[in-house]
Amino acid sequence: MRAPAHVPPRSTARRRRGRRSTGRRTAAVLALVGACWTVVFTLAVAIVDFPRGLLVLGCGLLVAAGAWEGVLRRGWGRVAGLAIAGAGLLAFGAVLADDGFLRTLLLMGLGALIWHTGARLAFRPDVDLPAAEPPRRPVLVINPRSGDGKAAHFSLAAEARDRGIEPVELGPADDLAALLRAAVDEGADALAVAGGDGSQAFGAEIAAERGLPYACIPAGTRNHFALDLGVDRDDVVGALDAFVDGGERRVDLAEVNGRVFVNNVSLGVYADAVQQTGYRQAKIRTLLDTVPTALGRHGAPETSWTTPGGRRLRGAAVILVGNNQYRLAGAAGAGTRPCVDQGLLGITVVDPPGPRGHTRRRPWRQWSAARFDVAADRPIPAGIDGEAAVLSSPAVFRIRPGVLRVRIAAQHPGASPSAVEPVGAVAALRALARIAAGRDPHVART
Repeated sequence: MRAPAHVPPRSTARRRRGRRSTGRRTAAVLALVGACWTVVFTLAVAIVDFPRGLLVLGCGLLVAAGAWEGVLRRGWGRVAGLAIAGAGLLAFGAVLADDGFLRTLLLMGLGALIWHTGARLAFRPDVDLPAAEPPRRPVLVINPRSGDGKAAHFSLAAEARDRGIEPVELGPADDLAALLRAAVDEGADALAVAGGDGSQAFGAEIAAERGLPYACIPAGTRNHFALDLGVDRDDVVGALDAFVDGGERRVDLAEVNGRVFVNNVSLGVYADAVQQTGYRQAKIRTLLDTVPTALGRHGAPETSWTTPGGRRLRGAAVILVGNNQYRLAGAAGAGTRPCVDQGLLGITVVDPPGPRGHTRRRPWRQWSAARFDVAADRPIPAGIDGEAAVLSSPAVFRIRPGVLRVRIAAQHPGASPSAVEPVGAVAALRALARIAAGRDPHVART
């Protein structure tokens, strides 16, 4: 199969991979220089011009904290962190400029900017995946209803044909799994699905079952699986290049009662909300209206499960079982999985309020295991990759390590946003030092 002119040749991709490593090392060196400059310079001023220098020290701490939050956070969290750093610098500049500290504050701000920019670049989740031979007859199954018609908006069928990929559209009466199996039976040697996470689970299951390469095309609404694989969710068309000039990695799949899922299964508040007819149109409102039922006030199923220590406990507000572990709120890359190839389920249990509404000592617990069982006195409502389902009791969860061969375009990150973002300043400095020394942790399992 010959790649069209607009697709970068394999030699270009190899050069791009090499530049990634060199660029990260340079960025890490700059980040360390910026951090050391800011700290040493601020302390020196605080000591030399004591006690007025203490104001500069306070400014430095505020700017450093804001810049650090800007490194760890995404979206509005990053904006807030940088806004705090900028506001602190401006405020102290207004107060101290007349005392001759303006140049000092500008130099401090420059050091913080270098630290922030260098760290952001060094912690980008760009993984150098081994190049893989393009398949001879790849097939792309398109779910036209996913993501409010993203496939049609991006002309995915035409873009696929330009790359030598055969597009097949899922019709209203078609069975996705049957369509995928038919494509393999007719000679497809690689599969891709353009759709949401529910559709991705079917494609991934059949590709793993047949031992074929698989590409996740983020044409759904949220595309959580694509995010944690390292597929750029904003580059829907570019994801097709996985079959032209992509690298390959092996990742895990998980199953509950024999049904494969790629992200997670939720039992409790979220699972009950997914069952409601208004969930898609008003997710937050439906979720809040469902809380009393999920906490057992109206006869919801009472679940029982076993802790890592072997104790059998009953009741939970939420049980989340992931295909690998999720990083919780408050940490770098919160809400994503640092990896999807550890060969373990990620289990999170949020306890209900204690007697008289008191919060329990441990409101939530989190651990990993290869298998996890949840029993109940009746069928269990569940949200499987965001889709409503009902599970028979006991719900048996298992991990399937390394069964899926995933292809990812060379220009995409190839790893989750939280794969290389350390939690805590000390861990970040250690990681930057390792990258600067040439011991780059951006390596994926193959």
